[in-house]
Amino acid sequence: MAIDPNSTHFGFEQVPLGEKANRVRAVFDSVADRYDLMNDLMSLGVHRLWKRMAVDLAGIRAGHCILDLASGTGDLADRFAGLAGPAGRVVMTDINSAMLQNGRDRMLNAGHAGNIEFVLVNAETIPFADNSFDSVTIAFGLRNVTDKQSALVEMHRVLRPGGRALVLEFSHPTDKTFSKIYDLYSFKLLPLIGKVIAKDEASYRYLAESIRMHPDQETLRGMMEQAGFERCDYHNLSLGIVAVHRGFKL
Repeated sequence: MAIDPNSTHFGFEQVPLGEKANRVRAVFDSVADRYDLMNDLMSLGVHRLWKRMAVDLAGIRAGHCILDLASGTGDLADRFAGLAGPAGRVVMTDINSAMLQNGRDRMLNAGHAGNIEFVLVNAETIPFADNSFDSVTIAFGLRNVTDKQSALVEMHRVLRPGGRALVLEFSHPTDKTFSKIYDLYSFKLLPLIGKVIAKDEASYRYLAESIRMHPDQETLRGMMEQAGFERCDYHNLSLGIVAVHRGFKL
C-alpha cells in the first residue's frame, strides 16, 4: 500500500499531517493530572531507573546549559537542575501547556526556581539559536512528534560542538518470547489500567500503538546519524522495552 505523503500515524490510525499534534495535545491534556501515578503503575516504578540511566549518559556537569524537550512533569529536568547547579541553566519544555504547568509547579516546589526556565516548544521548530546548549534531551516524547527527523535535525542544530543528545524512548523488545508477553500487557492490561485509574482507556491504547509504530533501535540510530550526529550508540534497557540513544555533535 502506498504511503500518503500528506498523512502520518497517530497510533495505528493514519491522520493528516497537521492533525497529529493537536490529537497528541488532547491525549496529554486528558492524562496530565495522573501522569506520574500512571507512569509508576505502568512500569512498576522501573521508569525511574530508566531515567536515571539517561541522566548518567547525559554527562551533565556544573555550569552546563541543558534543553529538555517533552519534559512532561520534569523527572529529567529535576535531576539536571541539581547537576548543573546555580551556574547552569535548564530549559524545560513541552508542546502541551497542561503538562508544562504541572512540571513547572513541581520544579518550583522542589526549589529549582534559580536555574530553570519553562517554555512551550514544538520539538520540530525549536525557538533557540544554533549552538546554544551543552546537552539536548527528549524522554518518552519523540514517538509523539509528527516529523521525527526534523526534530532530530533541530536537536543537532541547537547543540554546541562537543555536546551530546539523548533520546530515551520505548523501543522494540529483543526477545521474541518476551515480546509476546509484552504485547498482551500493552494491548490488554494497559488500556484497562488507564480506564480504571486515569478514566481514559483511549489515551493508553494510543500509547501502546504509538510504541509499536516508533522506529526500532537500529532505525533510530540511523536517523540520528542522518541528522548529523556522530558516534551514535544506544543502550537497551529491560530487554529492549526502552532504549537510550546517544549522539554527539563534533
